[in-house]
Parts: sequence; C-alpha cells; structure tokens
Amino acid sequence: MSTLSDTPAEALRPLAVVTGASSGIGYELARRFSEDGYDLIIAADRPLAEARQGLEAVGGRVETVLVDLATQAGVQQLYQSLGGRPVDALVANAGEGVGGAFLDQDFSDVAHVIDTNVTGTLRLVHLIGRDMRERGRGRMLITGSIAGLIPGPFHAVYNASKAFVDNFAYALRNELKDTGVTVTVLMPGATETDFFERAGLTDTKLGTADKMSPVDVARIGYEAMNRGDGDVVAGMGNKVQAGLARVTPPAALAEVHRKMAEPGSGD
Repeated sequence: MSTLSDTPAEALRPLAVVTGASSGIGYELARRFSEDGYDLIIAADRPLAEARQGLEAVGGRVETVLVDLATQAGVQQLYQSLGGRPVDALVANAGEGVGGAFLDQDFSDVAHVIDTNVTGTLRLVHLIGRDMRERGRGRMLITGSIAGLIPGPFHAVYNASKAFVDNFAYALRNELKDTGVTVTVLMPGATETDFFERAGLTDTKLGTADKMSPVDVARIGYEAMNRGDGDVVAGMGNKVQAGLARVTPPAALAEVHRKMAEPGSGD
C-alpha cells in the first residue's frame, strides 16, 4: 500500500500532522487543513477510517496511524510514518482525562493521562520540532486548556497536565523566536466531544453543562496558528473565565471546580 511519503516530489502539497484526530477538535482541525490543500497524517488510539473518509471527501490526501501516543513506541511509529517528509504544521492535540478523587483512581489510568498529555506530546514535539528548526520554518499548534489555569479537584491530574502543557508551549515559543518556527497554544474550555464520557465525567455539572462546538474551537485555533499567535482562548465565556482565574486565589478556584467536577454534581 502506498503512503504519502511515496508521493512524487513534484506532486507534494504542504503536510500537516494532527494527533487525536478521530473526532472532536482534532478532527475539525484536520478538516481545516484538508480544505486548505494540505496532505494529512492523522493519528489516534481509536479507529480512524470514518475520519479519513470525511477528510478525503473535502479533497485531502490522508494517511492514518492507529497508535497509542502515550508510549515511546507509538510516538516513534508516528514519526517514522513521515518517511523523512518535511512537516509544515504539527497539531499536538491528543489528550486524555480521568475523573474522580485522585486517591480512588487506578494509578495506571493516572499514568496514561500523564503519558498522553505530557510525555507523548513532548516526545512528538521534540522530534518534529527539531526538523522544523533545522529547515527554518514550520508551525506548531499545541492543545492546552483553560483547565491548566485552575486547580481541578476530581479532575486533578488532567488540569495539572494542562498547566504543564500551557506553560511549556509559552517557553518553547520563546526558545524558537527568530527561527522561522512558531508555537501556538490553543486553550479551549469545555467542548462538545466524547472527552467527558471517556473521562467518566458524565454525572458531573462539568459534564452536563453547555459546551462549545468543536467546529468553532478548531476555527479559532487554526486561525491563531496561521497568524502565528502565541496563545488563544476559544470563546468569549472562556476568555472571561481565564481572566478571572488569573486573579482569583487558587483555593477559591479549587472550590469552584469541586462543585463542577465532583461525582454526582450533575444530578
């Protein structure tokens, strides 16, 4: 079976790599790239056939990589699928969450959140970012979250992982200034995806509250990346929440989050 790396050089279009692209924000971001004439390599730990079909329907050439990006082997498999082809845009969007009280969680679930959101993201950025820096061009869009601004009782590891990602993206952007490589961190709030079901948050206020459309979040993130912005908070309500989070004592923020994320709070 041929891959994008087998495409003749004269036929190459710009290439975007999008992780967590089976649905939700990742899929909608991939769709934006496809509509703008990019070839795509999309990755996720769930079947990608439906996503591929949808992206090819809008004109994209798509290669799929079914892989667990929480593992070193998974990140390497995705990187090797490039076949040495330059990446014009990397969207590091894969993410996991786990709800409930930290001490009641299975630590393997905790470790998988950290390995997906932090370690796997950094491994992939390190590999592709080095290639971009060497060429002197490229764009990276890293999906953080406004959750990274808020201590998260009953979602503590996820929020802490996103605090790491948000902070890291700002630092990496500074390191890469004047190299031709830009880094943008997308900071959405609650978005209408299957994230809350996978994280076990469907019985919480956070899980049952109104959420932004992933189409709108992707549009905001894509446009910010193309402008070369350092960060973007998706949605006016989330901008207000992010602003308040920056001036509110952490203990007060934690108490508010507890009321949103405590199991049974959505009843």
